[in-house]
Amino acid sequence: MYEIRIAGHPSTEEALALQDPIQRLLCPDPDHAPPCEVPWSFTVADDGPDDSTVLVLGVYTAEGQATRLATQVRSLVGGGRAVAVSEGDAGEWGELVEQYEFEQGLR
Repeated sequence: MYEIRIAGHPSTEEALALQDPIQRLLCPDPDHAPPCEVPWSFTVADDGPDDSTVLVLGVYTAEGQATRLATQVRSLVGGGRAVAVSEGDAGEWGELVEQYEFEQGLR
């Protein structure tokens, strides 16, 4: 479980506006048969620099894939936003973990 944090948004609305373009990056064909190659989900946090809003992308994948996705997100959002990848707490992403386990037949 990894988090890709996109910081530097002055408002929650601006952070949430990035969800659609990032979603298209992760899943270019929303009508594909499940499961997605990389299970993902979004949330927001207000712990960015100077109290800015952070769009947090949770991905259930290996570290190398999370790093590659962070590089793609960084290219998409441009240099004006800080993008960082770190391990996430699976307990905070319970729905995403459940989705992965269900899609993989583990539940």
